[in-house]
This record gives sequence, structure tokens and C-alpha cells, in this order.
Amino acid sequence: MITAMWLGKHLNSNLLSVESLIAKEYSSLAASARTHYQKFQTLPNMLLVRLLQERLREEDCVRRGWILDGIPETREQALLIQTLGVSPRHVIVLSAPDTVLIERNLGKRIDPQTGEIYHTTFDWPPESEIQNRLIVPAGISEGETARRLLEYHRNIVRILPSYPKIVKVITADQPCVDVFYQALTYVQTIHRSNAPFTPRVLLCGPVGSGKSRQAALLAQKYGLVNVCCGQLLKEAMADKSKYGEMIQPFFEKETAVPSYVIMKVLKQRLDQQDCVERGWVLHDFPRDRDQACLMDSMGYKPNRVFFLNVPYDSIIERLTLRRTDPVTGERYHLMYKPPPTMEIQARLLQNPKDSEEQIRLRMEQFYRNSAELHEFYGQAITLNGDQDPYTVFEYIESGIINPLPKKVP
Repeated sequence: MITAMWLGKHLNSNLLSVESLIAKEYSSLAASARTHYQKFQTLPNMLLVRLLQERLREEDCVRRGWILDGIPETREQALLIQTLGVSPRHVIVLSAPDTVLIERNLGKRIDPQTGEIYHTTFDWPPESEIQNRLIVPAGISEGETARRLLEYHRNIVRILPSYPKIVKVITADQPCVDVFYQALTYVQTIHRSNAPFTPRVLLCGPVGSGKSRQAALLAQKYGLVNVCCGQLLKEAMADKSKYGEMIQPFFEKETAVPSYVIMKVLKQRLDQQDCVERGWVLHDFPRDRDQACLMDSMGYKPNRVFFLNVPYDSIIERLTLRRTDPVTGERYHLMYKPPPTMEIQARLLQNPKDSEEQIRLRMEQFYRNSAELHEFYGQAITLNGDQDPYTVFEYIESGIINPLPKKVP
């Protein structure tokens, strides 16, 4: 009950129980149910289902959702509710030894004014005014609690098969706050769907964070089109297309290509049939919020965004030790892939872009804009890129396959 109340408040959702359904005003159905409940302490299945159906049709339940507390109580009720088309997305079962539950129930107290639940041991109110008005709820004696638990155990094993794959069992024999956060985490997850899904992946990160490697792995395993923005611009120049002619002066002067020109080249590539059918993985663009807004306004919205975080020292180690053999074109790394002979090592050359000064400038440029980019892509997933590439790939793969966690506004 406490966990359900906290979830309702945190998610701004409606908490529905038998007590709240029969307490509804201005409803003849609730009035007759109230009379029956006061007499027998239970409701016929059809009456309960009709009450629930009436409540779920109201605007606040449609708009803000609902949490059922203690409903359904039997398999028959569960099946009747399902025949109405009412199906919860998440089902949580709180489990604890019967001895613990009986002991807890004996200490339960209720504030008749607010309906808040307290406990003589675990959650006693500090205000004396509240303490004085607390009452002992009916039906919490040891014998009554044991009888209700026996009935619960008899019914729960028949109810749960009605909700396959969406049930989460949480141990209730722990602090209420821990139970609440486990329940909250679960209800904010979205179950995996078998519906067709075309990944549109954006990889963000500083130079040397491994974006190109991860994009290549995604393209290899899932057939996504690997779209490197820098490579696209070079290809446009090599093809001497109209966009290539626009880009060439900027490359010759080593200045930034305007965003609108980049976007024209990118649009041309993303509109091709392979990108539309197979999906794409984009890196090296956008680099700031303005470029992200431009891309979004033109309808190119990634459905997965990953930020690869790598420490400065690791990037320096990755990039400054890269070398190229001018004779064979083979690439080496002085630490991870050293040249096989001293002769080859003597002729190796370093790309000027791999100097520590150049790398530092490019990293500073990325981190100046990364906060705004992160804010723009609110559901982006941040990963530690300073790991084995295949470990990073597994995290990215998991982020693509599994639904994004639901964020509470």
C-alpha cells in the first residue's frame, strides 16, 4: 500500500483500490457497492469489474494513467478485467515471509483525516497531534492476518499466469525506500517490442573516442549504413559535384565548412534507399546545438544517441602514438601495434593532426559544445569509452536493442 501511494505521488498517477472505488461520490454503482462491502467486506466479481471500468473511463485515468493496488484479488477477476481490454504494462508482486508480514501488520496505524499509513516501529509520525488521532485499522489481528495471507497465497499463484513476461517480484523485507526505488525503476522501463525497428544511431564524442570503430562494428553486424560526415565531404570534393565545388575552398583554407552546406551533403546521403531501408549510424555531425537543431528541423532525428566519454590522457595515448608507413601505407601504433623492424620504424611519419596541440584544440572544441548537445538530445546514453572496443560495442548494442527508459516529466 505504501509503495503504491509513493508511486502514485511520484508519477502523478491515480491510485485505485477497492476502498477508493467504493468511496466515489455521485455514483449509484459505487453507493450500492459500498453498501455491499460494509455488509460482507467483499465485492462480487462483476460489481468490482463494473466499478473499475467506470473509473478507468474518467479523464484523469485516461490522461495520467493508473495504479491498481490489490486488484485483481482472484484469477476470475483478472480474466474479467482482461476481457474489458484493461491490461497493465507492469505487474509488481511484493514478497516477504509471512512472519514478517504479520509483525508489520500488527503495528499499522492510520490517520483518519489524511488516510496516511504509519507504523509504530518503522514510520511513527513526529508530530504529537498526528500521533493522538491515529487509529488501529480493522482486521489486523494475528489470526485475521494469517487467514488473509492463506487466501492470498492460494490466489496469487493463479493470478500471475494471466500476466506473463511483465511480472516483477520485489522482496518487501527491506526498507520501504529501497522497495519503492526498485518498483519505480521497473515501472519506468519499457518492455521490448517485436515491432519492426529501423535504427538511426548518432555517435558523439571527442576525437579519438572510438566513434569510427563503433560505427564500423554496427555496420558490420546489423547492416546499418556507416555515415561519416567528414568522409562524405571528402567524397563530394573527389566527385567534383556541385557541393564538392562549394566545399573545396574551405578545405584549401582549412576553415570550417558552413553547416547548411554540410547539411545539403548529408541530406543527399540519408535520403538514399539504403539509409531509409537499413537505417544509419552517423558520426562527426552534429558538433553543436545549432547543427543539431538544423538536422532536426529537416526531419533527420536519431532514435538512439550515444556519448562516448574518454579521459584526456587516454585520447593522447591513442592518437599521438599513431604512425603511417609512407612506403606501404600501413598504419601502426607505437604501443599497441609497433612496427616489426627498425627499418620500418625509422621511416614512419606522424600526421600533423595527431600532434598533442592539435588534439587538445579539437577536444576543447568538442567539450565547449557537448553540454548543449547533451541537453538537446535528452534521452542520450552516456558510455565509458575508455574500455575494450568490443565491451563498448556491447553497451551500444544493448542501448539499441532495448527500449529507452521512460523519463518522468
